[in-house]
Amino acid sequence: MRGKSIDELKVGEAAEFSKTVSESDIYLYAGITGDFNPAHINEAYAQKTFFKERIAHGMLTAGFISAVLANQLPGPGTIYLKQELKFLAPVHIGDTVTARVEVSEIITEKKQVRLKTTCTNQEGIQILDGEAVISPPKPPKK
Repeated sequence: MRGKSIDELKVGEAAEFSKTVSESDIYLYAGITGDFNPAHINEAYAQKTFFKERIAHGMLTAGFISAVLANQLPGPGTIYLKQELKFLAPVHIGDTVTARVEVSEIITEKKQVRLKTTCTNQEGIQILDGEAVISPPKPPKK
């Protein structure tokens, strides 16, 4: 299986991935990354923050963008080069996050693609905004 090459991509093309964030996701992410910020894993601590409850790691949410790029658009073989992110709202346990990527520019001479990246929750609230630059998979050999 391979993803789309630069010649197969079109400006405006988009793809999405959705996932409901569970308590297990947060603990697993903390264990894998070593990010044990109590805002994510300690309910008593989190209740004293302005969020009033535990929230998911911002980079856990951003990882859903990587899932779209790696699995759908452009897909397998994609190399991530750059990601700019702005975190706009928290993700709570039980929220369903939809990550969306949309091709905004094809930079043929550099063999790179720029994509608008966003994440929204189940209420349509934008929780993350950004831009990615990737190197798409090479076309198949003829």
